[in-house]
Amino acid sequence: MQKIGILGGRDSVLGFLSIGFVAMPVKDEHEARHALHKLAAEDCAVIFVTEEYAEPLAEDIAKYKDSPTPAVVVIPGAGGSRGLGMAALRAASERAIGADILFKEE
Repeated sequence: MQKIGILGGRDSVLGFLSIGFVAMPVKDEHEARHALHKLAAEDCAVIFVTEEYAEPLAEDIAKYKDSPTPAVVVIPGAGGSRGLGMAALRAASERAIGADILFKEE
């Protein structure tokens, strides 16, 4: 059975344990990189990464963008949004559709 994983700072991820996520609290970029690849190897269909670690792990996350699983989704952490998740969603929608239909300003 496929799982859903989340990695980020302790305050950001521990609450997700109660709803069945595989939570990987990390302290630094090195731990986050290891956790990302471990979650992918453990058959996680979706891996949520907090914005705090998404930027330093951009190259690692990019390795998964064209594969069906895991889907890596950037989310705000406990400290609030930095806009990285929205930027990633915009890029993914442009890649899939070929045009910016979600965020087009008129």
